[in-house]
Amino acid sequence: MILSPASDTGAPSTGPSLMLIEGGLTLIAVVLAFCWPRLGSTCFSRIERVFGRLARRQGLAVGVVGFAALLLRLAILPLNPIPHPFIQDDFSFLLAADTFASGRLTNPTPAMWTHFESFHITMKPTYMSMYFPAHGLLLAAGKVLTGNPWYGLLCVTVLMCAAICWMLQAWLPPTWALLGGMLAVLRLGLFSYWINTYTGGASLAALGGALVLGAFPRLMKSARLRDAVLLGLGAAVLALSRPYEGILLCLPVAFVLGRWMLSDKNRPRPAVLLRLTAAPLLLIASAGSWLAYYDYRVFGNPLTLPYKVNRATYSMVPYFVWQQQRPEPAYRHPEMRRFYYKEELVPFQKLHSVSGFLVTTLFKGVIWLMFFAGITLLPPLTMIRPVLLDRRMRFMVVCGLVLTAGMTIEIFVIPHYLAPFTSVFYALGLQAMRHLRVWSQGGRPVGLAMVRLIVTGCVTLAIVRAWAEPLHLSLSEWPSSSWYGSGDLGATRAGVEAELEHLPGNQLAIVRYSGKGDPRVEWVYNAADIDRSRVIWARDMGDADNQELLRFYKDRKAWLIQPDTDPVRVTPITLSGQNGPVPPMSRLISPANSGNAFDRPGSAGESSLTPRESTRR
Repeated sequence: MILSPASDTGAPSTGPSLMLIEGGLTLIAVVLAFCWPRLGSTCFSRIERVFGRLARRQGLAVGVVGFAALLLRLAILPLNPIPHPFIQDDFSFLLAADTFASGRLTNPTPAMWTHFESFHITMKPTYMSMYFPAHGLLLAAGKVLTGNPWYGLLCVTVLMCAAICWMLQAWLPPTWALLGGMLAVLRLGLFSYWINTYTGGASLAALGGALVLGAFPRLMKSARLRDAVLLGLGAAVLALSRPYEGILLCLPVAFVLGRWMLSDKNRPRPAVLLRLTAAPLLLIASAGSWLAYYDYRVFGNPLTLPYKVNRATYSMVPYFVWQQQRPEPAYRHPEMRRFYYKEELVPFQKLHSVSGFLVTTLFKGVIWLMFFAGITLLPPLTMIRPVLLDRRMRFMVVCGLVLTAGMTIEIFVIPHYLAPFTSVFYALGLQAMRHLRVWSQGGRPVGLAMVRLIVTGCVTLAIVRAWAEPLHLSLSEWPSSSWYGSGDLGATRAGVEAELEHLPGNQLAIVRYSGKGDPRVEWVYNAADIDRSRVIWARDMGDADNQELLRFYKDRKAWLIQPDTDPVRVTPITLSGQNGPVPPMSRLISPANSGNAFDRPGSAGESSLTPRESTRR
């Protein structure tokens, strides 16, 4: 789940909120449109003519969108560098990437596995991420080819933006399709948590959805094998990344295609129909067969899907609202119990009252709206009624209704859950902008001016967001609650890990929580091959178990990490309180200082695991 670690947020910004700036710019745009609707019309007209000439060359337009996403994100790396992992999903997907990059589908359960238990990973029957494998494979490709998994995420985000433009060309005029692609770059491809965390596989799922929605109207128009292959490829991507939402998207597509293939008037010849049907079905069947083999290797059964083992082991909350709460598992770690109670069980129980269900459903809609539209793109939604009545958008409206029904019955909704429908949102939003553009008040082109100023506002906000840190702007606390995400929330843990890795020899970091911190803040995650890692992260499990862990890793220098303290405290520890040589360390770490993270040797913070400071078992 998306979170904002209290100890990883960096120094609190005292500047104005970027959301406040976005609201102010939107208000200014609306006022200017009503008061001076012809402001800058000559300049806007020139830009639109150039834009229109590019849009008519549709292949070039798709390429320009992709290169814009790539070059702009690389250009802002000095201001918005490659992110550090910081949430549970990040570490889980990176575990999958590390495993795949090593040439394995999974890893054997480590010997001291109870110390390494953490969120969204399975330890039994094998040690692996609980998620579907597509996003992990993508990150693994980035790691193998460039040395950093983030570049795999960057590449698929580039493809996503280009695919959104390509998809929109099948539904809207070319100029609006190009505008949609560029808005995807500005709103999703530069600052959102889709590109600045390793979580969710949203860009990959959005790419799959765009391929499906862009291919199927072209397939019905020209009956080309290429479009059938692209449709099957998109469906296969969805099956390996977000299958539930992928099914919701593919159901209306399959219905329309089935009706087209069975119609007497427009049905292709049998040989063509066979070829068009076989190609996507073969791709989907191949993806399903590989997933079954993956499930067999990781979970011991080809019919045991990802999520199932992990959720059955740790969670009390089911997937859908009509399902009953499961019995409490036997938690070995209080932190995990706190997380599943506070972050899952409490919201689930609230959902089972009429008022709680209504409030939660409304909140899901607000999450969707603020992420995909923000404040700047809200004014065009005043035209939602003509959009809903627009025959051109009827299929998109049906897709939206299917998604709404599917999300209403699901317990949790985070923006990347909706990623397969990203192109649907853009098509509906752009159609609303088209209706707004032709709206006038007393013969004055208010709607035209408003659309122009809204697009200008999106560009302005992207520039402001790029300089948010130097300008000391306050960003959203929750990366998933806005299109502009948050700062580098994983810097603290990354700083501790980097310093440990630079010490001589191998290190063992035992993490002790106070029990008062945010249960979503988690530091215990490891690489695929734990025993060969420079730094092993483990949980504090009490004196006896900790001593057993220290004896097992007696060749490693051990440290006690207390991430709930401010500053974060890192102190050397030894077996049974015995003193040993302590390497020179630097200093304590605070949220404002995310570099080195250690007490000086001989300081008052130096300790051993015996006697214990507290017992939390």
